[in-house]
Amino acid sequence: MAEATVLVADDDHGIRTVVTEALGRAGYDVRTTGTAATLWRWVSDGEGDVVITDVVMPDENGLDLIPRIRKLRPELRVIVMSAQNTLLTAVKAAERGAFEYLPKPFDLSELVAVVNRAVALRTPASEPTGAGQGETLPIVGRSPAMQDVYRTVARLMNTDLTVMITGESGTGKELVARALHDFGKRRGGPFIAVNMAAIPRELIESELFGHEKGSFTGAMMRATGRFEQADGGTLFLDEIGDMPPEAQTRLLRVLQDGRFTTVGGRTPIKADVRIVAATHRDLTQLIKAGLFREDLYYRLNVVPIRLPPLRQRLEDIPELVSHFLAEGVKNGLPAKSLAPGAIARLKSHRWAGNVRELENLMKRLLALYTDTVIGSDSIELELAGTAPAAVVNETRPMTLGAAIERHLREYFESHNGALPPRGLYDRILREMEKPLLTLTLQSTNGNQIRAADVLGLNRNTLRKKIRELDINVGRGPK
Repeated sequence: MAEATVLVADDDHGIRTVVTEALGRAGYDVRTTGTAATLWRWVSDGEGDVVITDVVMPDENGLDLIPRIRKLRPELRVIVMSAQNTLLTAVKAAERGAFEYLPKPFDLSELVAVVNRAVALRTPASEPTGAGQGETLPIVGRSPAMQDVYRTVARLMNTDLTVMITGESGTGKELVARALHDFGKRRGGPFIAVNMAAIPRELIESELFGHEKGSFTGAMMRATGRFEQADGGTLFLDEIGDMPPEAQTRLLRVLQDGRFTTVGGRTPIKADVRIVAATHRDLTQLIKAGLFREDLYYRLNVVPIRLPPLRQRLEDIPELVSHFLAEGVKNGLPAKSLAPGAIARLKSHRWAGNVRELENLMKRLLALYTDTVIGSDSIELELAGTAPAAVVNETRPMTLGAAIERHLREYFESHNGALPPRGLYDRILREMEKPLLTLTLQSTNGNQIRAADVLGLNRNTLRKKIRELDINVGRGPK
C-alpha cells in the first residue's frame, strides 16, 4: 500500500485512540486533533491525504469545514463521522461533498475500507450540489437499522437511478421516496405519487399515460397521465406489485425507451422522470407465480432500499413519539408527554402496523385523553384490542358479531325458523356492557375515577352499573 497520512479530528479522546490504532495497523500515518482549527491549519499547510472529521467539535461544526477544504484542496477526500445519526446529517455531509458518512458507533474494519478507497481515488472530486433544505427531518430515528437507509438516500439524492423501496406496510416507504426527491437535484420539479392498489385495473394505463378524447367510452376530453404530470420530477409508483400484467408491459417499454404514448394516441412523448417504486410484497414470489414480469423487476430494482419494521428499531420509539406529539401540537392538539412506564409499554408491543400504527396511537392519545402526562394505563387500554392471537385466551369476551350470531341462531332454532321475539337490541347491549366495563376497569387497575373518565360516564353511574352487573373490581387482569 502506498504511504498516506490521515488527519483525524474528533473531540473524543477514546475515538481518536481507536481510530489511530486501527489505521496504524493498516499502514497509515495518523495525526489527530480535538479541534477544527488545528485540522484546518494542517489542511492549509498541505498536510494529509485523507481527512476524517467529527461533526460536533468545540470550536466549529465539522460539516462547515468541508466546503472550505474542497475549495482549497479539491483532491482531499473528507470522511465524516457523527453521533448525530439522522437522515439530515447524512444528506448534509453528501451535499457538502463528503466522500463518505459513517454514523457512530462504526465498525473499524469499515472505516479502514473507506480510507483505502479514499486513498486509491486521490483525484479532484466533482462539485457537490447543495440541497438547500431546512432543518426538517422527513424520517425520524437514529437506530443502527436506519443508518444504511440514510446513507443510501444521501448517495442517491443527486442521481436519476431508479430505486425500489421494500418494507412492510406502515414503515414509511413514501417518506423515503419524498426524501429522495426533496433532497435531490429534481427537487424543483413535481413529486407525483400513484398507488397501484387504489386504481381499477382498467384505468391504470390511462392514469399513468393519459388518454385522448374518444379513446374509450367516457373519454370526453384529453387527459394527461401521471408520467406527463411528473415531467422534470419524480414519479413514485407505490404498491408496484399490484400492477396488472398489461400495464407492466407498457411500463417496461417506457423504462427501456424513455418514451410513451397516451391511450389512443400516436405521438410519442418523452418521459423525463425519475422512477421510485415501492411494495410491501415479495416480488420474487410474484415472479415465480407469473404475476410480475422478471424483466420489469430488474429495471425497477436498480438500487434497492429495505425499510426495517418498527420491531427491529424499538430504540427509535422515544424519538418517534416526541416527533408525533410535536406534530399534533402543530395541528392544534393539546401538548402532552408520556410517562417512562408508557414508553416501556410501547417498546413491548409487536407493532404489526409499524410506524403508522404508532403515529395513529399518538393522535388518539392527544385527541381523546385529558391527562397532560399519559401513563401506561392509557397505553394499555388503547393497545388492548391489538394483542397477538397467540396470547388471546378462552376468557376473552366474545366479539359483538359473534354475540349477535349466537343470539340469532339460538332464537331461530328455538322458534322453528320464525323471527325471534323482540328485545334483541337490549339483550346484546347488556351482554356487551359487562365485558366492556370489566376490561376498562382492568386496564385502569381498578381505578373507577379513571375508568369513568375513559368511558365518558358519570362516576356514580359507573358505580351503579358495577353493582347491577356484579362486576369484580380487581387490580388488573389475572
